[in-house]
Amino acid sequence: MKAAICTAYGGPEVLVIQEVDRPKPKSNELLIQVYASAVHSGDRRLRALDVPTFGKLPMRMVVGFKAPRQPILGVVLAGIVVETGKSVKNFQVGDNVYTLTGMRFGGYAEFACVNESKCVVKMPEHASFIEAAALPFGGTTSLHFLRKAHIERAKNVLIYGGAGAVGSTAVQIAKHFGVHVTAVCHERNVELVKRLGADVVIDYLKEGYDRELGTYDVVFDASGKIEKRLARKHVAENGSFRSVAGQGPASERKEDLMFLNELFESGALQPVIDSVYPLDEIVEAHRYVDRGKKVGNVIVTVK
Repeated sequence: MKAAICTAYGGPEVLVIQEVDRPKPKSNELLIQVYASAVHSGDRRLRALDVPTFGKLPMRMVVGFKAPRQPILGVVLAGIVVETGKSVKNFQVGDNVYTLTGMRFGGYAEFACVNESKCVVKMPEHASFIEAAALPFGGTTSLHFLRKAHIERAKNVLIYGGAGAVGSTAVQIAKHFGVHVTAVCHERNVELVKRLGADVVIDYLKEGYDRELGTYDVVFDASGKIEKRLARKHVAENGSFRSVAGQGPASERKEDLMFLNELFESGALQPVIDSVYPLDEIVEAHRYVDRGKKVGNVIVTVK
């Protein structure tokens, strides 16, 4: 099969299209023909070994010294089940599925194997493969951190990075919980974030924008780029601050994907898609994401 292989740590050019052996499913695994994946922070961070200097050696020891031990990146994928292991009970050949693979990666290939007990479910009935590939990363990450912040008890929330893959989803999920949403983003994305449901949208390029912010029951840095001291001063008494940076990885739960399905089918959640690249242009897709200007998700089509 064709796959994008991460041959070393470095810039996008370390990704090379190669022919590799097609995986064979174990007894509890699904063999999925991949239709779409995405370029997310987990993919680019591992490709570039983008961690603090003191963490580079430990990271190499965990994921591979000269190159990733799992050379096929892609933390999400959507596709069709083409074969099942003998012990698989809940899926069958022909099912449209999507999955968050985490550190197992595997989305940048024509086929991937996934354990049926992991974070994999049938796609929303009316979603395309491209839409499905845009749901799990931002969706599960938003749910994880907003849940930790007790969003269900909050009256208002401040979301930094409201136009990213995580932030654009967090805005919509917070509105589903009936919360008043204030979002911060680049001026070019203000109207988009308003359409997603944010009640107040503030351009962070505006001089003194921070003075326009009040205090909030939940402050969520969905970008991981905000100085924590700056963000924490907007947390109300007994409120909560959460960030995608430095507060541990988000959990991968099958039930979260089912919840995202419900939101998508009801029209309460629509993934934001910036651009779509074929697998053969994976280097260009990573270069675009590296520029730090994407809005929502960058999708990679495999079939």
